[in-house]
Parts: sequence; structure tokens; C-alpha cells
Amino acid sequence: MHKSHENYYELIWMLAKTDFKLRYHGSVLGYFWALLKPLLMFAILNFVFSSVFADRIAGGEYYSLQLLVAILMFNFFSEGTNAGMQSLLSKSQLVTKIYIPRWTIIFASTVNSAMIYIMNLLVVVVFFVWKQFLPSPEAVMMFIVSSLLIYVIIISFSLFTAPLYVKFRDLSMIWEVLIQILFYATPVFYALQLMPLSIQQVLLLNPMAFIIHFTKESLINNHFPELWQGGTFFVLIIIVFFLSTLSYRKLSLRIAEEI
Repeated sequence: MHKSHENYYELIWMLAKTDFKLRYHGSVLGYFWALLKPLLMFAILNFVFSSVFADRIAGGEYYSLQLLVAILMFNFFSEGTNAGMQSLLSKSQLVTKIYIPRWTIIFASTVNSAMIYIMNLLVVVVFFVWKQFLPSPEAVMMFIVSSLLIYVIIISFSLFTAPLYVKFRDLSMIWEVLIQILFYATPVFYALQLMPLSIQQVLLLNPMAFIIHFTKESLINNHFPELWQGGTFFVLIIIVFFLSTLSYRKLSLRIAEEI
């Protein structure tokens, strides 16, 4: 059993590395393209909200650090869910012609997104050094846990939607619209505290809003969620993950026939 699991890990890693190489094959700038999108978004939003609306944002001189962290985290969520949802259809030849556990294809696609996210975090480190700001060890740990929770959300979403996407191709269009809505419903470029309390409570029902808000607060202000808040959120994420695995087992039975 242990050997079997080890083989699965090797297979996932091999597929993820292949995806990464193919994504930038023939590109002059290579990996830089993966960094260009979030950096351009950061540059535009940072200019607009630090210069044009400087009096209306919360975050002070470290607003740019909070903004960069939030953009990279949300971009990880966006890229990961898209890649995971489309993974089975994009690897249709593997699904129909070679027998490998289909869930390994889904995991490999999300691992590829995670690799890019981890590489992008080097930019975050550079910005924190440039600003001469050192977060507390507890805040760094909070950031790591938050990143892992985003990955669990990506996996849960992908296990549920990847089999459905094989049959319902409109899902990608629907998710593209929902991602835009979620972006504005997440305190990426604004502080949650600027909203009325009633709206704050509604926004925090969005898992990405909860994660990004408290990650920003912990890194800059050393403010953490209450133990009951963090514990409840963690338990809910784990429950969703297990429900997604159950749905995958049911929905994946006829994948090869429907591709």
C-alpha cells in the first residue's frame, strides 16, 4: 500500500512538471509570463488606490504589501480552480487511452498552479525586504496555513467540477463570471473594515474573503482571527473536502464515455 501511494505521488509530480514545461515551451520570457499578470494588476491597483484614493483606504504605508499578498493569493485560487476544473478534458487522451487514476490528473494540474504560486512568493519576500518590514513568526505561520487552505479549497472545487466539466462545457464560462464577482467580494484592494459591519459579516461567508482578510491583518497588524473563528473555518473546509471526494467518486464513473 505504501509503495502504491509512493507511485501515485511520483505520477502526480511527473504530470505537474510536464504541464509546467509545456506551458512555457517556446516562450522567450518563459515563467515571467506567469508573474506578469499579477504584477500588472498590482501596479495598476496600487497606483489607483495609493495615489488617487489615498485618503479612502486603510493600510497606510504598508498598503502595497497587503495588496501584493492578496493579489497573489487570489490569483492562485483563480488559476488553480480553472486548471483543476479543465484538467480531465484537457488530458482526454490520458483518460481514454491509458489507465491511470483520474484523480492524479486533477491533482497534477493543481500542483502546477501551486508551483507557480510558490515561485511568485519570492517577489513577496523581495517587497517585504524593500519595505524593511518583518512580519512576526506567528503571522508567517498564518500565511503558510492560509496558503494550504487555499490549496485544499482548489482541490475540493476541482474534484467536484472536473467530472462535471467533461459533460457541461458551459461551466468554464459560468466560473469565469463568478471569479470576477468573487474578486470584488474579497478584500483584495480594499480593507474589510471600510465596509459596514453587516456587509463585513456577509463578505466573510466567502472563504477567500476570510482567508485574505486575516492574512493581510496578521502580516501587517499582527491581528489574528479568534480561535473559534479559525477553528470553525478549518472544520468547514475539511468537511467540504470530504464531500467533494464523495461527489468525485460518484461523478467520475462515466468520465471516459462522456469525453
